[in-house]
Order: sequence, then C-alpha cells, then structure tokens
Amino acid sequence: MKSLLCTAMLVAAGATMAQSNVPEISFDSVPNPVVLPKDMHFGEVSGIALNSKGHIFVLHRGATSGPAFSAAATQLLEFNAKGKFLREIGKGLYAWSYAHMVRVDADDNIWVTDKGSDMVISFDPAGQVRMVFGRKQEASDKETGPLEHPNPPLKAEVGKFRQVTDVAWNPAGDLFISDGYVNSRVAKADKQGNWLMSWGERGQKEGEFHTPHSIAADNKGNVYVADRGNRRIQVFDSQGKFEREIKIDVPFDAKIQPAIGATPDISKKDDPAILNKVMMPGSPWTLCITPGPNQVMFASDAYPGRIYKMSLDGKVLGFLGQSGKQLKQFGWIHAIACPNENTLYVGELLNWRVQKLVLKPKKN
Repeated sequence: MKSLLCTAMLVAAGATMAQSNVPEISFDSVPNPVVLPKDMHFGEVSGIALNSKGHIFVLHRGATSGPAFSAAATQLLEFNAKGKFLREIGKGLYAWSYAHMVRVDADDNIWVTDKGSDMVISFDPAGQVRMVFGRKQEASDKETGPLEHPNPPLKAEVGKFRQVTDVAWNPAGDLFISDGYVNSRVAKADKQGNWLMSWGERGQKEGEFHTPHSIAADNKGNVYVADRGNRRIQVFDSQGKFEREIKIDVPFDAKIQPAIGATPDISKKDDPAILNKVMMPGSPWTLCITPGPNQVMFASDAYPGRIYKMSLDGKVLGFLGQSGKQLKQFGWIHAIACPNENTLYVGELLNWRVQKLVLKPKKN
C-alpha cells in the first residue's frame, strides 16, 4: 500500500501540492457495535452522536412512510454504551421528513437537522422537544413541494432554512447551523435560541459556500465548515470572520473504485469551472473534533472513501479505509462521532450501517 501512495493523484496546474508522507493508520472495526430489535432495520445512516454516558444516538433514513418519492424517512434511535437498543426518540414527530444529522451538546441535549422539513429540533435528555428552529412547509398549501435549487439561490430569510445540514456549539453555548443545500450559509443563535446573525452565500470565494454540509467548533470557539461542493474546509471565528482554508490532498491508489457511480476525473479537482466537487477526493462530507485539551479533527470523503485525521491547523496526520462494502471499508460516510482520537463511530449511507472503529496509531 505504501508504494501505491506515491503513484496516484494527479494535481491540477496551480493547485496546492498533495501532502506527502502521510501515514496509513491501522485500525479495527468492532463487529455489531449496535444491535437493533428483531425486525427493525437501518436505512441510510445519516447521523451518529454520543452523550456523556457513552450512549449512541443513530439518525437514519428508515421507518419510511409514503410514496417512493418524498417519503418520510427519519428515525432517531438510542443505544447504551454497549450497543443495546434503548428507545426510539420522537416517533411520529411533525418535523420528521428526511434525516440529515444528529449531535449532542455539552448538556446532553440531542439535536437533529432534518433536510426535508428544513427544521432543527432539540430534545432534552429525556427525549422531550425543548426547542425548534425553522418551519416546515404547510401540508394545506398548494405550493408545498420539493425545493427548487435556483442559481443564484433566493435570498435567505432570518429564522428559516432551506435543506439544513448540521449544528455545532462554541464554548459559550452559541449555536451554529450550516444551511445547507440551497442557502449556502452559516446561521448563529445564542443558547436561549435568539437569532444573532448569518454569513455566507453561494460562491467559491472566501466566506462563500457550495453546500456547507457539516460544521464543528473547537475549544477556542473557531468554527469549521465542510464546504463540500468547493472541496475545502473553511475556518471562521465565532463572529463569522474568515480565518483560513484547509484542503485535503493526500495521494491514493488510483485503482480504487468508487462506492457507487463513475470514477471522477481527478485532474479537474481544483478546476473552478467544476461548480460541485462533491465526489472529488478530499471533498469533506462530515467533520468531527475530539473533546479535551489536545483536539484533533476527523473528516471523510466519498471517493476514495477515506477518513482523515488532522491537526486543527489542517495538517493531515494520517488516513484510514477506502470505498467498499466489507468491514473497514466505507460507502459514503455521512457522520462521524469521535469521543477520543482513537475511537470513532461512523454512519454510512450506502451500506446502511454503523461501524465502530478502533484506531491503532504507531507509537513514536
């Protein structure tokens, strides 16, 4: 494998050179990390999070109802630290439409973003709804239907979202919401739920986004946005001031097949004429920053289907995995929970599963 690392990845003229000598991290996948009740099955696992007790929250596109197109597809499940099923949270909730992400805050409140209803819902630890953001389209309206994606997008509105994606918090408890497939911005609210500001619009410049798909914050209050369509991570302070851009450019074996679909033309990965680089190598689908004083960040891409361990300044410290259907392989990682830098829980869309990964980094 090491010899193959030196052979792959074409780099477009003028692009940042690939980071060399990035080690491959050895790891194991724990079999059956969560166990569903009899006759219950995961659909696409879009979100995964842990609380302070180690309980595992899985958000997936399952328990579907309705037609094949526009079916309701959101279910939130809780497991204990050993993977035993405990309960379903929010069964029949008005906001459930098309699951996107689940996160747990410092007070063990559970937060869900639903791309289909354009809503963010917060549950208390007991599973009761405590706060909602956004508003679902009214079922009584003739105009209600799938959102269009005009380019440029329509002007964003205060308090409303269009295909919202993820949430994060700074140490002060301020809430940051990545919004999303249509609006291409970040919204900020305080811990009481008061709307404070938003920044960003569709584009490729600093502070602009093309599908801000995931969001995370560090102990200093810096906000990291997975600007997936632009194949980069953008970093801001808590007031939305641009700080820096992070690119993931790590060589890989060009013989690796995508989990689904055609192999992208990676020679165009930095071509500004390609307006959506979602399937390009290094395009970040999800972010997770570890707790504690010595934080690291994990990110994933869809092709070649790897997880990258990074320092917060953007240096890739190692990588693991590739596309596939077996354990230790991945089919579109959509969510990562990282309770520490050597334990990861990942949710996959294409393989309909949760994997628990135990990393085994080499000792210096």
